[in-house]
Amino acid sequence: MNVPFNDFLAHYQAIKPEIDGAIQRVLDSGWFILGPELEAFEAEFATYCGAQQSVGVASGTEALQIALLALGIGPGDEVITVSHTAVPTVAAIEMTGARPVLVDINPFTYTMNPQALDAAITSRTRVVLPVHLYGQPADMDAIIAVSRRHELAIVEDVAQAVGAEYRGRQVGVLGDIAAYSFYPTKNLGAFGDAGAIVTNDQALAEKARRLRNYGQAKRYHHQMKGMNSRLDEMQAAILRAKLPHLEGWNYARRERAGIYDRLLSSAQAGVQPPMEADWARHVYHLYVVRTNRRDALQQHLADAGVSTLIHYPVPVHLQEAYVDLGLKRGTLPVTEVVAEQILSLPIYPELTIEQVSYVAGQIRDFTRLKG
Repeated sequence: MNVPFNDFLAHYQAIKPEIDGAIQRVLDSGWFILGPELEAFEAEFATYCGAQQSVGVASGTEALQIALLALGIGPGDEVITVSHTAVPTVAAIEMTGARPVLVDINPFTYTMNPQALDAAITSRTRVVLPVHLYGQPADMDAIIAVSRRHELAIVEDVAQAVGAEYRGRQVGVLGDIAAYSFYPTKNLGAFGDAGAIVTNDQALAEKARRLRNYGQAKRYHHQMKGMNSRLDEMQAAILRAKLPHLEGWNYARRERAGIYDRLLSSAQAGVQPPMEADWARHVYHLYVVRTNRRDALQQHLADAGVSTLIHYPVPVHLQEAYVDLGLKRGTLPVTEVVAEQILSLPIYPELTIEQVSYVAGQIRDFTRLKG
């Protein structure tokens, strides 16, 4: 059986008339940048998130960058985040001129360790940037308590967790401002790069709108230095077509994760399934297992037609590009062990139950054959 890691064609075919209609609507309008589709999507996405304001931007990376800039972050400031994340989280911090400070993670949720956060705060710390990784919310009560005690702003990285909940509330509205990615692989994916900022602070939202469009208050009148990071009408229309399906898609992901859990929870499976924290409604952007024989298992699955990936094989602090941060191997021990053991299995709404069972069966076969 062939099991791809993602199936974008099946995803498109499932709602083809709605997507095609959205694209045609934009083409017929003759308006492609900062128009009615974007305005409508921003309002609809804010409502979905339970937020007062949403600002569409060109990518998840720039959503983080603009969120930080809206808070006044720049050279000389420190932003604390995790090393176990996609590099764009850290790249966005450096794009503001600030210095990223990387801390270790909880070994079960793979999200920011609040005790490590507390220990990393200095007089230059301005922002705490927790990542809701794989669809699992970070421990926000503890993170908020530490941050407020030190009067630090909170920027949530929700790139992988749209629709996830923390103690019954959607992530993204728990801190001061949040950044979302709509990269095609995400639970809510565009047909190209796209992102959004969400906040309940109207002043921050207004700054973000100006920053995304060269700092303009009105056409050709620039109140601040900005950039070009606009969510175009085509992507906004596509996201509008997809947004009503998001809860159903997240339900399907959780359903498939539950089947994986049941089939892989016994010792005979030889892997550690992901956990869902007590406080969480996990939306399983990724289904990540752990095993001491990760590379051999990945090869076994590839031979059986199952595509897998590793998110992420090299922590940010050990990447060649970030050697200047001065964090040697051994500095973040939990992060480093996790990076050597994790493997992401296929999970998406169009994945069939038969495919889920096949993948789990191949993992159990590997364990039985390898002892």
